[in-house]
Amino acid sequence: MNAAITGAWSKQRSRISLNAAPPPGSAAAAALSRAESKKDSDASTDVSDKKDKLGKRKARVSRDPEVASKRGKKSRTDQNKHEPPQARLRDIGGAAVAIEKALELVAMPLCHPEIYLHTGVTPPRGVLFHGPPGCGKTMIAGALAGELGVPFLSISAPSIVSGTSGESEKALRDTFEEAKAMAPCILFIDEIDAITPKRETAQREMERRIVAQLLTCLDELAWEKGDGRPVMVLGATNRPDSIDPALRRAGRFDHEIAMGVPDEDGREHRLKLAGDFDFRYLAKRTPGYVGADLTSLTAAAGIIAVKRIFQHLQDPESQDMQCDEPSSTPVLESVPQPDEPEAPTPTTAEPEAEAEPEAEAEPDAEPEAHATMAAEFLEDLPASVRSSSIATFLQRFPHPLPDAQLEKLAITNEDFLEALKVVQPSSKREGFATVPDVTWDDIGALHQIREELSMAVVQPIRRPDLFRALGVSASSGVLLWGPPGCGKTLLAKAVANESRANFISVKGPELLNKYVGESEKAVRQVFARARASSPCVIFFDELDALVPRRDDTLSESSARVVNTLLTELDGLESRVQTYVIAATNRPDMIDPAMCRPGRLDRLLYVDLPTPDERLDILTTLTKASPLATAADADAERHSVQLDQIARDHRADGYSGADLAALVREAAVTALREKIVSPLRINDEHVPMGRVCIYQHHFLHAFDRVQPSVTTEQRLKYEALRGRLASVDPSRPDIVDEAIDLFRANSLFRNFEIQGAADRTLIYLILFISDCLTRIASASTPWSKHEALKQLSSYAVDNFALPGDASFPLSSLYGVPSSRAESDTLRQYLVQARQETVGRLLDKIYVDNVPSRWWLAFTKRKLYVLSTDPSMGKSLS
Repeated sequence: MNAAITGAWSKQRSRISLNAAPPPGSAAAAALSRAESKKDSDASTDVSDKKDKLGKRKARVSRDPEVASKRGKKSRTDQNKHEPPQARLRDIGGAAVAIEKALELVAMPLCHPEIYLHTGVTPPRGVLFHGPPGCGKTMIAGALAGELGVPFLSISAPSIVSGTSGESEKALRDTFEEAKAMAPCILFIDEIDAITPKRETAQREMERRIVAQLLTCLDELAWEKGDGRPVMVLGATNRPDSIDPALRRAGRFDHEIAMGVPDEDGREHRLKLAGDFDFRYLAKRTPGYVGADLTSLTAAAGIIAVKRIFQHLQDPESQDMQCDEPSSTPVLESVPQPDEPEAPTPTTAEPEAEAEPEAEAEPDAEPEAHATMAAEFLEDLPASVRSSSIATFLQRFPHPLPDAQLEKLAITNEDFLEALKVVQPSSKREGFATVPDVTWDDIGALHQIREELSMAVVQPIRRPDLFRALGVSASSGVLLWGPPGCGKTLLAKAVANESRANFISVKGPELLNKYVGESEKAVRQVFARARASSPCVIFFDELDALVPRRDDTLSESSARVVNTLLTELDGLESRVQTYVIAATNRPDMIDPAMCRPGRLDRLLYVDLPTPDERLDILTTLTKASPLATAADADAERHSVQLDQIARDHRADGYSGADLAALVREAAVTALREKIVSPLRINDEHVPMGRVCIYQHHFLHAFDRVQPSVTTEQRLKYEALRGRLASVDPSRPDIVDEAIDLFRANSLFRNFEIQGAADRTLIYLILFISDCLTRIASASTPWSKHEALKQLSSYAVDNFALPGDASFPLSSLYGVPSSRAESDTLRQYLVQARQETVGRLLDKIYVDNVPSRWWLAFTKRKLYVLSTDPSMGKSLS
């Protein structure tokens, strides 16, 4: 029975529905009916209350027009948030190559995606614009969207970063989801390097997460996931090397467009204005200017023009002249004066126009109020301010100028030239390239070097079509070497100025950094800056400090720098319109790989000036100096004769820097003589009068300025010149100086000079002594030993002895061609072993290295080191 009751209850329970209505007529049904009627009445009351409240709020909004306008503006802003910008590609000048690439990589996939779908070619997914600040990266991205008429989503990368964990990644996801919903469209990320640093060098974990999230979002934009509606992602940065490498692989930012400093034609295109401007001349005067700099230049020229217009309108004479001209409008004509009421003008207005007299009167009332405010404001200013040109102009012209007067006001070429003095290009501030202001007129003499540099650098930049027509490639680099102070740096600057190319100056040691990899990175950045500013000339000063010889004694970091520079000079990346000029005082210390063809293949020796060249340099240096002429001379003071100064024996060995010091010392002597004269010793208010430099001032300056290059150093440079430049140093003055220096040494007093072979020995001995002097600076005996062996091998392999052609180099290696030559060779070799090098070795290596050293000439080495006593006795 219990089982039956339990089963019945289970069956009944399975039929019960908690949502079923109660049976009609029951008490539960009556209660439910009363509750529903009450609920309906309450709901109707709530609806009416809500309608009343909504009506009141609408009434308040309608009574407050400012709130209504703000809401309307906000809705319109949200609606027009992603509309294409108004910029157009025609507004961007000097970027034809970048525009062409952008059309290929961005416009084609957005306009004709069916071509890519049909051919199965994967279109680009992202394009990275990089270049110096202000070159137009953001503008070209907006112009692309404006030309194509697609939605443009622009975000600033720093705005993505949030202080809350996960918010930055969420902002990225939301942005990309919004872009996919609006596809086809362009998503532009400005300053993308701010959120995409290299993950191995990232300081915080959040930076790594942002990079990973951006990579994922880019992968989600695959065409197979977008139903053929592409989303093009454009990025802009000034530092492409700081971006994580994973972003720059295929499938993400597939392509990169470099936007550099515009060339002369590009600057002319951007400066196009209405009027008779000389755009080509203005473009030549603005090297290193990017688009933003040219805009700033135009604004500065406008300010200067406004000031000039103020001064022009305040000039009564100019106004009178304009009034006298029948075709011109007087300056004050049709300008309403405050004390004279305007005469009424008869009109034939229509009835519709008379219906709104207040609306027409409003525009006329506003200028009157502004003019009154300006006058009252000026009355409260100090007298010094009221007397300024702008304040005077506002007082004289309190009302707007008429159109007839405004037509004659315009910006001129002179305004732009004045603006050039105050506007500095961003490339110079940001460490990029710019053109120096040194010209050929600032450099005296060196005419032969000028011609060589002109054919190596200037002409390939200015007339590249001629070189292409002949199939001749321009020289990759030039090495200027020679004594210090001869004008190597000035030559490099003048070359850049003459070719109108940008110029990057690099001091050799400034690229070196103690951290691993930073020096190599600095070298790469220099060439990247040059490629972005082409045509460009890179000038490496003191190159021997940057690329020394690679050997066992060179540190690993220095060897990496040398390798990086060699790779950049002729590596896989093109160096179109990028030229390298280097300068050094020690070409023998530079790695030989730098001077092979394809790198620094032109070696130009910048010698000390001759007397005629010294005259040319002195003439250039004294252009701005008040030299005494025949009219200023008297019995005690003579006029300046630059020819006599240039040919004075005391000027022998003077470099260009020494001559500049001579002129400066002469000017200081003249000034000192004028200041401490007896008439001026106790009275500083006596007029100075004209200060002139006389001949005796230069003669006194000779006693204070000594040549910076000694005779011995000059001979060493001549010996290197014979080896590096393949020039026979047969000038009589060089030979005589070498013989005098040779005789001055007690070791060589008994040495007899017999023709060209002995002169060759003189250069050889000078070279060996220079090598041994460098070896003496070694820190340990073992390093001296190693350095001596390396220099000996280097001397044989690289030192081509200059001299008579009848004395071949093979004779030095022990293969004489005749009996007479053998006798001459034997004679000076014996003397060199016993009296020259042997004693120099004993003098240098005493107390430092083993004393049993000797010198012998062999076929492959200049001298061989050994500890065999028998050989030592045979050579002693």
